[in-house]
Amino acid sequence: MTDQRSRFVEELRRNGAPLTPELAAAFAAVPREAFVAEGFQRRDGSWARPGTAGFRAAVYRDDVLVTKVDGGTAVSSSSQPSLMAIMLAALDVRPGDRVLEIGAGTGYNAALLAALGARVTSVDVQADVADRARAALAAAGVEGVRVLIGDGYSGAPGESFDRAIVTVGVAGISPAWLAQTRPGPVVAPVEHAGTHPVLAVEGGPEGPVTATVICPSGFMSAAGPLTATHPWSHPHPVSSGTLAPFAPFAPPRWETPLSSYVYRDLWYAAGVWSRRATHAALPDRELSGVVLLDERGAGGAAIMPDGSVLAGGERADDCGAAAVEIVDRWEAAGRPPMRAWRIGLRLAGDPRAPIWAPATWSLPAQP
Repeated sequence: MTDQRSRFVEELRRNGAPLTPELAAAFAAVPREAFVAEGFQRRDGSWARPGTAGFRAAVYRDDVLVTKVDGGTAVSSSSQPSLMAIMLAALDVRPGDRVLEIGAGTGYNAALLAALGARVTSVDVQADVADRARAALAAAGVEGVRVLIGDGYSGAPGESFDRAIVTVGVAGISPAWLAQTRPGPVVAPVEHAGTHPVLAVEGGPEGPVTATVICPSGFMSAAGPLTATHPWSHPHPVSSGTLAPFAPFAPPRWETPLSSYVYRDLWYAAGVWSRRATHAALPDRELSGVVLLDERGAGGAAIMPDGSVLAGGERADDCGAAAVEIVDRWEAAGRPPMRAWRIGLRLAGDPRAPIWAPATWSLPAQP
């Protein structure tokens, strides 16, 4: 297993994970298999269990492991390790730091934090998820982690932390997290155009609150006030078979299509410039991407990695023109990466349980 974890760490490096010596040592030391003791769902829908062929090899791949499914929907998992590494690097944990974790998952992320020397309080609203995480941490011999059952919106009332990390997709940042965390940051995946880019958020519970983008990601969504709609919300992702047929509207403009990461940069900009941008499975195509939905949610326009635009539905011409304008604007701005944006957050959502939601975006002046 030591050799297997060593190969695992090297795979994370090849996949671009920002591994400091301390973070590499944490991934090498923590036994991920201990946190999926009841198995996980394979991508073909079958269930992998300990002792079955290929189980440990799958555990030590850079892939998400879905550990709880409710009605066909994944509701808990062990996140993709390279993404975990990016988020942990952004958190910049130091030995002795007190860390608030929202979303216990399998307990694996908390175990990595503990291996970095943090004292962790993890909060999860699902009692069975919290119980399994607690049992896995004990079985792995991890110390310095508490797992609490509670509403993540409230954090850990009456306690204080140095940093906070959120492992579930949210629409905004709870003021409770900001009140309980000093100096920060709060690292959280926050909804934007149907995905959950990870933000590093700083500020106090009364504001001002600002953020920068760390990386693209997609997370399972939280429940309750953390996913409240607000004036800057985007439509929910659109599943296959929902949209009207799309046809070519504008031709390709790049001979070499954008890479996945650069396409995400364009996608992020689309979400800044259009409240109608979201993630959609394209009709009659084995593709998904950023789509500007029409008001009925039945049609719109898709921006493709080669710069072409597809459109369909009653508002195809209007949506197609808006999509072309976004690509033009992104090109004119110098193809800004998502990490270049500076974000201002405002209080919104449920007035009884408000959230700090991304509301303004700016790019630094070009030299």
